[in-house]
Amino acid sequence: MKASKRLFGEVEGRPVYEYTLENSQGIQVSAMDYGATLTAIKTPDKDGKIENITLGFDSVEPYVTYRPYYGATIGRVAGRIANGAFELDGKPVQLTINEGVNHHHGGSPAFDSRFWEAQVEAESDSDESSLTFTYLSPDNENGYPGNLTVQVKYLLTQANECKIQYTATTDKTTLFNPTNHVYFNLSGNHVNGILEHHMQLNSDFYAPLESDSVPIGQLLDVTDSPFDFRQAMPLKTGVKSAHPQTVSNRGYDHPFILNQVKVGEANGQITDATSKRRVRFYTDREAVVVYLNNWAEGLYEIDGQNVRPYSGVALETQVLPDAIHHGNFGNIILKPDEKFYSETIYQFDLIL
Repeated sequence: MKASKRLFGEVEGRPVYEYTLENSQGIQVSAMDYGATLTAIKTPDKDGKIENITLGFDSVEPYVTYRPYYGATIGRVAGRIANGAFELDGKPVQLTINEGVNHHHGGSPAFDSRFWEAQVEAESDSDESSLTFTYLSPDNENGYPGNLTVQVKYLLTQANECKIQYTATTDKTTLFNPTNHVYFNLSGNHVNGILEHHMQLNSDFYAPLESDSVPIGQLLDVTDSPFDFRQAMPLKTGVKSAHPQTVSNRGYDHPFILNQVKVGEANGQITDATSKRRVRFYTDREAVVVYLNNWAEGLYEIDGQNVRPYSGVALETQVLPDAIHHGNFGNIILKPDEKFYSETIYQFDLIL
C-alpha cells in the first residue's frame, strides 16, 4: 500500500490537502480534508487504462464556488427535511432553511463545507490503508442540538474495495443520517454520460416524491414501473419514461428500499459495457438514493468540458430521507448513550 499528500488549494487562506491511497493493482482513492470529500477513484478498464471513474475537480476552488456535493460527506442529515422542523424529546426543533421551504443536506454550510482533521495509515505490506477524517459539529450548528463528534474513514483494500465507515457520538439527543455523495461514471470521461450504464438493485419498493423532492411518505412496489431494477436495466429507462415521477425529476432522484441480502451478496451494482468496469455496493443502510446529476447543465467545467446532465450516477446509501416525519421510514435519532456506526463498501472489478 502507498499513500501520498499534495496541496489542493486554499479556502479562506487555509491550505487544503488531498490524500491518495494506492493498492498493488494500481487502484487509487483520493480525498481532501475540506468536506472529507472523495475527489477521485481511479480504476483500470478492460485494456488496463487507469482513469478516474468519479466526478470531481483537480483543485478545491470549484467545490467551494459551485458546491456540487461531488464526493462529499453529507450531514448531519442527508436529503431533505420538510420545512426543516420536527419535534425531538417533546420539544420543537427548527433547522436552517436552505432549499425553498426545506432543509437540505445538513444546511449551509454543512459537513461538505467544513475542515476535517485528517489521519493517514498506510503500511507497504498491509492488506488495507485508510484515511480518517474527524469533525466536531458544535451544538446548534444549523439548528441541530448537541455537540456531535463525527469520524469518516475511507479504506482501500487489496481486494479493490473502497470502504466508507461512519462513527459518531453526541452529548444531546439529535438527528444523524449521513451519506457520501460520490458520482460514478465508469467510462472514465464525464462527457460520455451514464445513460447507457446498467444498474441492478435488490429493491422491491421505492419512495415517490412531492414536487419539491421531499418524500410523500409512501413506499410503492417497483413492479411494472421504471423503478424496477431487480434485473439490470439501463439508466436511460427513467429518463425516457413517461412516468410522472421520472418526468418531474428529469429522471431518477429517488430513494429505493434495499432488500435484505445474504452475507457477501451485493445490494446492487452498476456496469459499463464499453469499459467493462463494474461497481458493486454493500451497505448496512436501509435505502439508497439514486441521482443522475439531472440538472447540471453547463454550470461549470470538468477537465475543460462543460458538465452535462446525466454525467454521473450517485448511489447515496442512508436511512430514507425525511425519516423524522414518517414512522415507516426508519430511525435517525441518535442519543447521548449511543454510538453510531455504519459502513458502505464499493467494490471495483471488470465484467467479462
